[in-house]
Amino acid sequence: MGFQTFPPLPPGADPDSADGLIFRLGYSFVDAGWAGDIVTPESRNRLGANLPVAVQADGSPIVSRIRIEYPSDPIQAVAAARADGSIGYTVPLKGNDRFVSYETADTNTAHASLTVRDAIDGPRRTIPADRWAFGKCPTGQASLTPSTADLCVFDGFDADKVYDLTYPASNPWVMGLGYAVTRDLASFLRYQAADDAGNPNPLAESAAATGIRRAYGLGISSTGMYMRDYLYLGFNADEAGRQVFDAVRIHIPGSHRLFANVEFADPNIYSRQDRTADFTSTAYPPLTYAVTTDPVTNIRDGILKRPATDPLVLHVDTSNEFWQMKASLNVHDGHGNAVPIPDNVRLYLLASHPHGGGTGVGFVPTERGSCEYVTNSYRSAAPFMRALLVALDEWADKGIEPPESNYPDVRRGTLATVDEVARTFPAIPGVKFPTTVNGLDALDFGPTFGSHGGRQTVLPPNRGGAYQVLVPTTDRDGHDIAGVRTVDIAVPVGTNTGWNLYAAGPRGRDLCALTGAFFPFARTRDERLASGDPRLSLEERYGDHAGFVAAVRRAAGDSVGRRILLQEDAEVIIRMAEDSDILR
Repeated sequence: MGFQTFPPLPPGADPDSADGLIFRLGYSFVDAGWAGDIVTPESRNRLGANLPVAVQADGSPIVSRIRIEYPSDPIQAVAAARADGSIGYTVPLKGNDRFVSYETADTNTAHASLTVRDAIDGPRRTIPADRWAFGKCPTGQASLTPSTADLCVFDGFDADKVYDLTYPASNPWVMGLGYAVTRDLASFLRYQAADDAGNPNPLAESAAATGIRRAYGLGISSTGMYMRDYLYLGFNADEAGRQVFDAVRIHIPGSHRLFANVEFADPNIYSRQDRTADFTSTAYPPLTYAVTTDPVTNIRDGILKRPATDPLVLHVDTSNEFWQMKASLNVHDGHGNAVPIPDNVRLYLLASHPHGGGTGVGFVPTERGSCEYVTNSYRSAAPFMRALLVALDEWADKGIEPPESNYPDVRRGTLATVDEVARTFPAIPGVKFPTTVNGLDALDFGPTFGSHGGRQTVLPPNRGGAYQVLVPTTDRDGHDIAGVRTVDIAVPVGTNTGWNLYAAGPRGRDLCALTGAFFPFARTRDERLASGDPRLSLEERYGDHAGFVAAVRRAAGDSVGRRILLQEDAEVIIRMAEDSDILR
């Protein structure tokens, strides 16, 4: 519900204290778990699914080699959890304790492989089989307790390096059934007064009818990838052939699909430039909503190819998905040629936003985390998402067209290569522009894997032809030219980007996770000239605090007129500007 609430609720707040936009529109909000590997303690308030374990035809366990990567973040988390702050020696096989690990079927390390490399694209060095074990060793080799669900490295993990484990795992969940969970629950709530066992539909008006006129789906980040896969695999038709969701909002997946329909699926892992770059979830043809021919693999397919049951789609990406999740491949093919957008799809870019949202109006962030530059994450995407909810409701229920697609396009020059965008990005003092992007090659996981999922037998995958992956072009402030500009981007107090870099060191050229960066404007003209900053200062832009508030008021009004901001949220944003310290 976080993206439906504005302003954001503080941590630990009662969800019932939110403004209830969904409920004021007359909708019920239903959340359903679908993943079989989620640890679901009550204290974490997480939903999972009780999925069966697949077995061989004779009932014996399925055993297959799988691959896990341990980048810096789980290793650093383990080290940070140690009381003395020293290096960690043990991680769960999954890499963290939020998910259940696939246990090894063989604890003999000679039958597995553990490698280490100094960089994401660096050469792999094999760690000798006698220098690690399956088990827990909180203080090193002498403390080893063998297990089938943990990894111990006797010499300790180096948080600046990347580790890669391939081992014989057993007992895969039938993770692809998660799609059926979503389909069947939504279909039941929409069409049935009671289930097959006679349990009543909690949303039914009577024993004869449910009273539900419309059903909408929502997927954000990994569940956005899930929703793209759900549609591609045909799950928006229930077992009776009826449409399940009239419309869906798909938020921040880029061109990725989840690939839960895979033996030993690992749906919490996804491809990024700085980690698990050649793992699923990732972009794999078909990449586009329309049926097109992929020129790299010659696969002709599309996510939406069932007109009778395909829903209306509002798809939103931030700038970060162009850097980390190959979002540009939603609108051009692997050679850079534009592809069509179906009439029942709208695509939007949240300009200059990171994966989690931009800075917010009048706010000057200061935290860097593990990144080189100050990060700019905040819930400034929430007002746009709320406006889209209303637009989606009007589109599906009343036939009122939503705002037109606003997404970068190769034909308009608003997508370009990293090198091309670097040449036009402003020369902000002390700022290095990225030199890399999460690219895409045609990945060959073996003959039993394809567009629908399957079984991965080639690990790591073989790489085929390369795709052209592009990023948004920017203006003289460094903001994306194309896309929807939320008020904090339309009336900026600094440059916001959808990218950041890791702090100087071994990972310094890598993109810093899913974060963006913030580079504040100088306060006065003299200050910016003294530093050599080409961007106008705050005073040159707004004059004084009242001028800043007036600019926010104008931008908010314009956004309301374009139906990308609700009037009630515009009033909140204006109050945020009034309460800010900008030019006081």
